[in-house]
Amino acid sequence: MDRRQAMRALAAIALSLGTESQTDPANFRRANVKITCVIRYQIDPFQKDGFSKYAENWGRIIPRCGGHLVGYFLPHEGTNDVAWGLIAFETLAAYEQYKARLRSDPEAMENFAMAQKQRLILREERNFVEIVDGTFGVPPARQG
Repeated sequence: MDRRQAMRALAAIALSLGTESQTDPANFRRANVKITCVIRYQIDPFQKDGFSKYAENWGRIIPRCGGHLVGYFLPHEGTNDVAWGLIAFETLAAYEQYKARLRSDPEAMENFAMAQKQRLILREERNFVEIVDGTFGVPPARQG
C-alpha cells in the first residue's frame, strides 16, 4: 500500500470511528467541510502517553480556533512510531485563518512548547485531501 492509499484508508477509518455528529455526512455538508488536513507524525514510541496528552489537548484547542477535529490516532499494532491527526476545513483560506488563531492562542502555544520540550514529535508532515462524493460515511453492508 503506497502513502496515498494509506492516507485514504486512514481518512475512511477516522471518519467511520468518530462520534456520530462528527462523521455524519450531513453534518459535514451543513458545515460545508471540503478539505481535511491529514497530519502524519513520527513520534518517539517510548513517549506514546505524552503524545496522547498532546493530542487530547488539541481536542479543546482545535475547535475553539475554528478547525473541525475529526480525530487523533495513536499507533496500536504494526508500526509503533506513526500517529495521525485529521482536521477538516471549508477551504484552504479557512485553514490559514485557523493557523493565525492557533499562533495567538495561549493554550496552543503551551501545547506546542510541551511537545517540543519533551521531544514527543520527531517529524511531522501535512497533506490536504478532499472527500470524494458518495464515499463519505458509508456504513458497512450487512452480511448474511
